[in-house]
Amino acid sequence: MAWLLVIVAGLLETGFAVCLKLSHGFTKLWPTVAFCAFALGSFGLLTLSLKRLDVGPAYAVWTGIGAAGTAIYGMIFMGDVVSVLKLVSITLVIIGVMGLQLSGSAH
Repeated sequence: MAWLLVIVAGLLETGFAVCLKLSHGFTKLWPTVAFCAFALGSFGLLTLSLKRLDVGPAYAVWTGIGAAGTAIYGMIFMGDVVSVLKLVSITLVIIGVMGLQLSGSAH
């Protein structure tokens, strides 16, 4: 259950990062409101998950989902440049997060 909270928190992190861009420096009301809601939800769920999980792997998964999700969203919906290097880098972030998680579960 705690890992599900981290995954949802990571997806919400993607939402708050996208809304941060759309808010244009907090000058647009609804993207700013959405940013606040996504951020509160993301941090709240991460906080709840940390009651049961080690901070290092949980934080890595949270940031990895947020970073990869934001990059992918930007390429698909916001016209961000798509390149092989960017796709390989996203893949490496995901592999790194998985490796950190696997290394923490061995003890």
